[in-house]
Amino acid sequence: MTSQPSLAKEDGTPEGPVHSQTGTGHGGGDGLQAGLKNRHLSMIAIGGVIGAGLFVGSASGIKAAGPAILVSYALVGTMVVLVMRMLGEMAAARPTSGSFSAYADQALGRWAGFSIGWLYWFFWVVVLAVEATAGAVILEGWVPAIPQWGWALIVMVVLTATNLVSVGSYGEFEFWFAGIKVVAIGGFVLIGLLAVFGVLPGSDNPGKGFAHLTDAGGFMPEGAGAILTGVLMVVFSFMGSEIVTLAAGESEDPQRAVTKATNSVIWRIGVFYLGSIFVVVTLLPWNDKSIAEDGSYVAALNSIGIPHAGQVMNVIVLTAVLSCLNSGLYTASRMAFSLGRRGDAPKSFARTDANGVPRTAILGSVVFGFAAVWFNYQWPDTVFDFLLNSSGAVALFVWLVICFTQLRMRGIILREEPEKLVVRMWLFPYLTWVTIGMISFVIVYMLYDDAGRKQMVLSLLVAALVLGFALVREKVLPRSAEERSRV
Repeated sequence: MTSQPSLAKEDGTPEGPVHSQTGTGHGGGDGLQAGLKNRHLSMIAIGGVIGAGLFVGSASGIKAAGPAILVSYALVGTMVVLVMRMLGEMAAARPTSGSFSAYADQALGRWAGFSIGWLYWFFWVVVLAVEATAGAVILEGWVPAIPQWGWALIVMVVLTATNLVSVGSYGEFEFWFAGIKVVAIGGFVLIGLLAVFGVLPGSDNPGKGFAHLTDAGGFMPEGAGAILTGVLMVVFSFMGSEIVTLAAGESEDPQRAVTKATNSVIWRIGVFYLGSIFVVVTLLPWNDKSIAEDGSYVAALNSIGIPHAGQVMNVIVLTAVLSCLNSGLYTASRMAFSLGRRGDAPKSFARTDANGVPRTAILGSVVFGFAAVWFNYQWPDTVFDFLLNSSGAVALFVWLVICFTQLRMRGIILREEPEKLVVRMWLFPYLTWVTIGMISFVIVYMLYDDAGRKQMVLSLLVAALVLGFALVREKVLPRSAEERSRV
């Protein structure tokens, strides 16, 4: 195990064993505990990149771009790999529950850490509502006696309880949720490739090899511009890759966990995203009606002759939904915890119980999630539509801030702790600037795209409001000496 400062020290408490805590008078402490095992972190890293959006949103991308959607996934995947490399450089040197928000605070200023931290929190609590509703739809189909809102409530309560018990219980649930996703997609890719080349015993698919990539209007049937449209449609399904850098702060060996996750992100995106979409567009013509009607993965499984493909995929999608809910609540609460420790959120958010669990941060996050679920049932086309669109582009803002932060943090780390720079961004600073250009291009392109304009405008509006509040608050309420020491 690589020698690391204890987590308590990272959070500003006295140096000592990881499980030591400073009393608060309420039976709790003010430091998280290292309750995540290496196997938890490994599976969180692998499964974090696989969201429910991969299963349910890929059909729209294929319809928009045809087989060229592979290029869209490759472009976004490359962007995520570069961003994760930058984040990995910082997280391996300074693991903390605030991750990029804490680094932005150190490198760019309090306004940056405050703004991106709260925007990220906002994104995930809205995701809680989206995923709870998606899971409820599937569960209601299986057990219609319980109404959809009842299932959403049950799912939220169960996963909230899981997160409240201990970080280890979150890790254990996520280990199995992510494990099912990984095995399912790995099996899909393997079986699909055998069927593509006509060597799968008993397959109903004729197995035409690569023919379907070009036999329905060519590789780019909708033109080269559709690749950019595809980028906009798939970019948000990659959100979640960064979760491992937040979770690393509660692991046994943060530096090792982050380094391993950063180095493996290329093959994870290659296999799970590019591999699975490649199987779909080679098993079926891109314009096959079943892709739009049944979903890309169900259509591919049906073409092979897998019995009950729809129900099989429902189980997998439900697992992905529960995984996303579990991680979303964990991620939102840890960001709230970090903001609380830095004086940018209520102080109660920074308090932990005897098990090192930030209960108030978890409950505060889930309350907003419950409210968003209620908005989804009461005003789906107004209030919830606004929440959904105003948080939609946060992924791009987070990635952009990570890039600018890394430009500054490299120098800070080299000056203060050069021995901890064990993960390095490739071709620094040139690739960092290239990534900034790529993300900026996507943001500008969304403003000109009819489908993406509303989402980007509302997201920019909310970001501007949060940034304005951050700048005013920084002048009116400066940090105390204790809060400054925790940055």
